[in-house]
Amino acid sequence: MNEAVQKYVEKANKIQAERQRYIKEEVKKWRFDTIAVHGTYSVNEAIENNQGAIIEPMFLSSAQAYRDCDEMEAAMTYQIPNWAYTRIHNPSQGYLEDTLALLDGYGSGCETSCFVTASGMAAISAAIHPLLAHKNGEAVNFVACAQVYGGTFQLFNVRRMQEQGIECRWVGDPNNLDEWKSKIDKNTRFLYGELPSNPGLSFFDLKKVCALAHEHGLPFIADSTVATSALLRPIEHGADIVVHSVTKTMTSGGLTIAGAVIARKNIVCNLPNDAMKADFARYCLLWPNRDSGGSLSPLHAILALNEIRTLRTRIDTLSQSSMKVAKFLEQHPKVAKVNYLGLESHKLHGLAKKYLWLVDAKYDAQYGKDVNRYGHLLSFIPKGGVPAARLALDGLKRIWRATDLGRIKSIATIPAISTHQQMGEESRSLAAIPGDLIRLSVGGEHPDDIINDLDQALALAKVK
Repeated sequence: MNEAVQKYVEKANKIQAERQRYIKEEVKKWRFDTIAVHGTYSVNEAIENNQGAIIEPMFLSSAQAYRDCDEMEAAMTYQIPNWAYTRIHNPSQGYLEDTLALLDGYGSGCETSCFVTASGMAAISAAIHPLLAHKNGEAVNFVACAQVYGGTFQLFNVRRMQEQGIECRWVGDPNNLDEWKSKIDKNTRFLYGELPSNPGLSFFDLKKVCALAHEHGLPFIADSTVATSALLRPIEHGADIVVHSVTKTMTSGGLTIAGAVIARKNIVCNLPNDAMKADFARYCLLWPNRDSGGSLSPLHAILALNEIRTLRTRIDTLSQSSMKVAKFLEQHPKVAKVNYLGLESHKLHGLAKKYLWLVDAKYDAQYGKDVNRYGHLLSFIPKGGVPAARLALDGLKRIWRATDLGRIKSIATIPAISTHQQMGEESRSLAAIPGDLIRLSVGGEHPDDIINDLDQALALAKVK
């Protein structure tokens, strides 16, 4: 390394050392809400670098300039922090990544890092891609619970298994450890699960499945989109990697498409790739993801960041409204079944109660103790089968018919004809998604108005 390049490296090392000191000695001592509001963007950075802007700046430029060839060389060989080109990285993305890494690592005692992507599906693709590296003809497989989002099922079952010959071994009952274990062999690369699942609200004992994965030297990947870090932080319970569709519950305003991959440092993994295992998220950001090009736009990064600032209080409110709506549906004469983990009648309620807690409720003046919350998503089956379900959905006046979820506006759909229709009937049966299931994402409206709309829609579901 020539002396001129060394000069830039030494300067960058000093800046990074001060940044790490700030995170370790100050940011990590904050409560969840403070981290969500501020992330790692400090007053000093605002004044010194961004003309005092109290909100993180949006860098819309596609590329970064350098002072000279020496700085460019140091940057492009990753010897100093830089962003170079927005497909590789961007400061606006970095602000969001710092915040999400700290929120998902909150209370775990683990060092975590994050990279963000253009969508939730891009995050899942980016998380599994480096773990599935293989030589020509080598048999590779992974194990996943069948209760997953429809797009995830298609990615695993069609894109990876049918088109690329990488076997996905589906687990029908994720609470059956023997079933998980029976699917693992010497060619297995990771275990994957979604909890709570969309749309069936499946749940499993996360600690036990993570422990099983680690017994076999495998990482566990958790999709925690529905719960968010406000209710569940899988890394705290042993997960190595967490994926989120930031599009959904984290950003309820409906203006953002984004995904995120958060990983603990030093993941469990049976591949001979030390750099990947040491810092999975950063490795993916600097190498595989820069080549695949699934980066998040700076605009969406800042939009997402601004919505995450109120995540905990928003999830608390939506959870309470959802509980009221679920109890109403449970007693409704035209409803055959309700899936909501907060209901004591749900077969997995006890297990969900073990894991789903409103973060920092014991420090909240309103509660002063630990409080269970179960999220915004529920599903139900009207009496009368598929015709009744379609009539009820069509009868909604205030609740929107759409395929989205996690919005500040309530949204309903029939997954069998929308989000999960490409799976086919056999696969939907495996994932426990019948044709008459209605998925409801409860929004920020007053719960009485949501209930009134459901009541009048169910009244219209008259099947001859």
